Parts: sequence; structure tokens; C-alpha cells
Amino acid sequence: MFSLLTRGLRSTLPRQTRCANAALIHCSAVYNAEDVASVQKAKISKAMKAYLERAKEHESCMETARLEYKLGKRHLANMMGADVESFTQKDIDQAVQYLFPSGLYDPAARPTMKPPEEFIPKTKGAEFDETGRPFHTLFYTGRPNLFQLLFDIVENINKLNALEDATRLKGKSLDSAGSTLDTTGSEWLPKELLEKKIVETISDIEYENFVSAMNRLVSHPLSDRVKGFVYEYRKPLISKLENDTIPTPQHDADGRQYVTIYECLRKTARGDVTVTFPGTGKIEVNGQDLRN
Repeated sequence: MFSLLTRGLRSTLPRQTRCANAALIHCSAVYNAEDVASVQKAKISKAMKAYLERAKEHESCMETARLEYKLGKRHLANMMGADVESFTQKDIDQAVQYLFPSGLYDPAARPTMKPPEEFIPKTKGAEFDETGRPFHTLFYTGRPNLFQLLFDIVENINKLNALEDATRLKGKSLDSAGSTLDTTGSEWLPKELLEKKIVETISDIEYENFVSAMNRLVSHPLSDRVKGFVYEYRKPLISKLENDTIPTPQHDADGRQYVTIYECLRKTARGDVTVTFPGTGKIEVNGQDLRN
């Protein structure tokens, strides 16, 4: 009854008045929608602004570290009497080892000088634009880089399966298309290193899923064809140190060959050892013959 009466009252209003009221209501709705959109855009712009500020701070830190690295490289080259322009990272490592000898057993605890890109953690890039639209199609999974990696693993498996089927249909042996990849002497990146590589924090179960998927890829009869992809996520079991390499013999004034190994460690003792060929059988320590 009330609704009918209301409609009756509205119908008695002039047409111009009703059109003006409708236009006013429409304009009000448009203004409200624009206000909401502007507020949302302002919030998103604040998020983007915060990211840009963090990115600027990180780049400033990296630039300072690069300048300090170049300055340290110049000082080392001058102390070693070498040319700065041709002073490589290998020369830097040797200079640090020579100028700052350390008796620490763990190589990670010894003094080093590396480019900042090797020890400063990477940061994530912008994941959305100014309108709030994510760049990555897997953004809403929470871990887009991890799930992209799992997707790439499956894609490689499917490609190898298709190649295997095509090879069998042609009546050819699989040996002609490839072989199983030999991963002896290496292991999958541990969880901590994988997190640094993909710049995401993952759970133990997600890491196990990654290892399981990669093991399935490696076990494929043609996995050697994706060797480059696999070894991006593997590391050597034993790091080969420069000290472990066989040195080149030198010659003394008498023409005899000799090799000197510096900074030999034994408990708290440290010394340099020289082996001569042909030798006399004498063993001297600090100029004293041990046979006496």
C-alpha cells in the first residue's frame, strides 16, 4: 500500500523535475565511484611509492659497496705492485691470502674481498604496477617464483616425454636422442640457498616438492638435454680450493727443482715447506737437521 502511494505521488511530479532528480542521483553515483577509485589508486600509489623508496635505498647501498670494492681493489693492486686495470678477482683472492694470512680452518671464516653482488642479498623487484595489477601470472599463489620453477620443471619433463615418444615412433634408439644426466659429485641446493636464488621463503614441504620434481626430471632417459637447467640448482659436494692444485716446480741456482707450500697448518703450528728434487734425504726445521 505504501509503495503504491509513493509511486502515485512521484507520477504527479512534472517530467522535468523527475529527470533532474534522476540526473542528480546518477551524477552522485558517478562522483562516489570516482572517489572510491581515486582512494584505491592513492593507496596503491603509496604501496608503489614505498617500494620505490626501498629500491632506491638498496641501490644506494649497492653503489656505496661497489665504490668501496673498487677502492679496496686499487689499494691491493698498489700493495702487490700490479696494474689496477688488469687486477682480476683471482689476483684479489691471492693478495688477500698473502697479506692477511689466517689459520682458520673453515674457508668461510677467512678474510675475503668479493664484489657486493656476491654477498649482499638480492631484493625482489616490483610485483605490481601503479594500478595494482600484478606483473606475474602466479602472483596470488603467494610464492610466484617457486611455483614458476615447479612449472618449468614439469614443462621440461613434458618436452622430454614428447621427444622420447617421437624417437620411439621413428624406430630409433633413445641413445641417439640423448642420455640420462650424471649428477655425481653434486647435490641439490639446500633450502637456504634455494630461497636466496628465488628470493622467496619456502616451507620444508615445498622444498621437498622441489627436490622430488627435480629428481623425477633427472631420472628421465633424456635428462642430459636439460643439463643447463638442472645444474642451475645444484652445487658441488666438495669445493676445490686453489691450495689443492698441484704447484708448478721452480728451479734453484743449482738447477734443481723445488716446490714451496706456504702456510702449512698442523694444530697450532704453521710453516712453509720446501721439497727439493733430487733431494739429499735431509729434513731440516728452522735450519736444524732432524737426524741430529
